[in-house]
Amino acid sequence: MPNTFLTAQEIARASLPILREQLVFPNLCWRDFDTGSARRGDVVQIRRPAVFAAKDFVSSVQTQDVGEQTVLCRLDRLADVSVSLTAREMALNVEDFTAQILRPAMVAIAEKVNADGLELYKDVYQYAGTAGVTPDGLDDFANARRMLSLSKTPVSPRFAVWDLDADAAFSQLDAVVGADKSGSTQALREGSIGRIQGLDNYASAAVRVHKAGTLSADGAILPKMSVPAGAKEITLAASGLGGTLVRGDLLLIGTEQYVVTADAEAVSGEITVGISPALRTGIGSQTPVTKVGDHTANLAFGQAAFGFISRPLEPAHGAESYVTDFEGLSLRVTLGYDMTTKSQLLSVDTLYGYKTLYPELAVRMIG
Repeated sequence: MPNTFLTAQEIARASLPILREQLVFPNLCWRDFDTGSARRGDVVQIRRPAVFAAKDFVSSVQTQDVGEQTVLCRLDRLADVSVSLTAREMALNVEDFTAQILRPAMVAIAEKVNADGLELYKDVYQYAGTAGVTPDGLDDFANARRMLSLSKTPVSPRFAVWDLDADAAFSQLDAVVGADKSGSTQALREGSIGRIQGLDNYASAAVRVHKAGTLSADGAILPKMSVPAGAKEITLAASGLGGTLVRGDLLLIGTEQYVVTADAEAVSGEITVGISPALRTGIGSQTPVTKVGDHTANLAFGQAAFGFISRPLEPAHGAESYVTDFEGLSLRVTLGYDMTTKSQLLSVDTLYGYKTLYPELAVRMIG
């Protein structure tokens, strides 16, 4: 009796639940559930959740404009695992094939998807902590809670994702040891530090380390001239000023926190750099400007801060291909034969993008 080989449909349907189980960061983001197919590089419109402020009622209501809630997101991420399979492996039953091939493949894809999402720290301008000093106490949770509350982040849900050094330090705190674990998937449960100070806390090896630009000077770095409120660009000058600022660098301008939006290089003792948010107040030429150094970019945020968007890919032509999607997550499985190696090829990929929706609802807990 001939062997019965697994089909792309069977593999896809077995793979997607494993991928959903392994994801952490996307499950903490606002999700878009459109099922229209797309290709890598496509720009899609998504609707972000509205954010309102509660007003005191005196004699009449104060209406609030819903505003433009449609934003554009580029689907520029394609996580792929492709492997060469033997006829013996293709003849495995679904359970054995899942254990030997699919689970390791989905873990690899999930690691990439999680890591890509944590790159969004570069859009976050608010920060707490000290560069180079690992968060290790309950005061770090309290500071995250305080800053999120000051920025009017909804009290639920709130999340934090910490690097493994912070996780190791937190794991020794009594409040963390006794915290209730939470999360709806295995990856979330296993990565959970617990719910503390109103935050659902998770640990991840994918938390990014920011390498700050090389900007330095012989004296104080100051604005070249006065800059009005609302400006999104500022020119800095100083004696002996040289080096670079890179996207994601944190700046303290006076007492206000900002993030650099694009790489810039000093020329002739000056550097012009884009900042976010726009200047809240006007600043003078004697306002001190300080750059935060290299740091680990732990994140605390409300769900509406970041968006995760996935779209089904079109089935591959000229090969056996199947696309499956569920609750805003899509996966494509393609099977083909490589005549040059005389082997069966399995390709599993997923198309997605991330978008920072409300950077004011996030805080970089630097370490």
